[in-house]
Amino acid sequence: MINVTKSYLPDLDEYNNYLKGIWERVHLTNDGPLVRQLEDQLKEFLGVKYLKFCTNGTIVLQMALKALDITKEVITTPFSYVATTNAILWEGCTPIFADINPDDYNIDPDKIEALITKNTQAIMATHVYGNACQIEQIQAIADKYNLKVIYDAAHTFGAKYNGQSILSYGDLSTCSFHATKVFHTVEGGCIVTDNEEMAQKLHHYRSFGHQNDNYYGIGINAKNSELHAAMGLCVLPKVPELIAARKKRFGYYDSQLDFSKITRPSLLPGMDYNYAYYPVVFDSEETLLRVMDALKADDIMPRRYFYPSLNMLPFAFAPGSDTAQPCPVSEDVALRVLCLPLYPDLAEADVDRIASIVNMAVAIVPESV
Repeated sequence: MINVTKSYLPDLDEYNNYLKGIWERVHLTNDGPLVRQLEDQLKEFLGVKYLKFCTNGTIVLQMALKALDITKEVITTPFSYVATTNAILWEGCTPIFADINPDDYNIDPDKIEALITKNTQAIMATHVYGNACQIEQIQAIADKYNLKVIYDAAHTFGAKYNGQSILSYGDLSTCSFHATKVFHTVEGGCIVTDNEEMAQKLHHYRSFGHQNDNYYGIGINAKNSELHAAMGLCVLPKVPELIAARKKRFGYYDSQLDFSKITRPSLLPGMDYNYAYYPVVFDSEETLLRVMDALKADDIMPRRYFYPSLNMLPFAFAPGSDTAQPCPVSEDVALRVLCLPLYPDLAEADVDRIASIVNMAVAIVPESV
């Protein structure tokens, strides 16, 4: 079976060497030496000032909202993984959905300003598939209305915009280190800031609000373990090699697929991409379902990523409303987009087979009813 992704695992002996040290120290969690070592290496690799390694990519979104004192409306994207909306709702805030750009599927800055009210406090945008949002336009709007900017940069590890890590933008930026990501720690995530005071606040938030034997204030258990940090220390040096391998397979898909029948989202100029995903967009949901069935019949498992459009989730409707906030572009794209398998050791012959099945399925002309 070929799944949509496959986790990279380092050499077992290399990982075991870290485990031996953990066994010797008997220091398993609570800001251990490997966690600190990983944080230092991540800051150097990404070129960011402050970074906190946490348990996952969802809790860091919640921490971002809490740290910035966001309690009311948050303008966000309907085209993302559900964790983006869930974090807003979990923190008691109200998601206000701005539709997406039809070219790159990121939040459309031209749709944001009309949604701003006296209760708007922040913009939470996702860099979809690791492709940067229109950062300058979003920041200009935030500056004009005194809003905070939080980036859900779950997909962006190793990607750059205008020569800087995408994680370096916004008031706070978060990333996922889930096992399916370009860089992973099995489970994990991080939150990034360039502000020392904010970094200290996040440090306390991550560990119940502890400050030595006292409490700094409200906190949560967002600590990650030495075992997870050990995996990250093994994987991190391989990231350039892993991205290069992804890029090669990405390019091979490009050479084999029939783009008279399908499209792909466009990359923002200035992007140095990490090739995290290979999304393709069909002319209709009917075609997408036909392609999925054809692939699954050959034990190939793509993913509808993202589906459905988050504004359509009944638990995300605005307070007092029983209908979705309209986002026609996102609603349409969510019905037609499919991520094809992409990972560093995906065989060229398998890319050939996947592309051939996709091309044949999209070429079928449905019978008239």
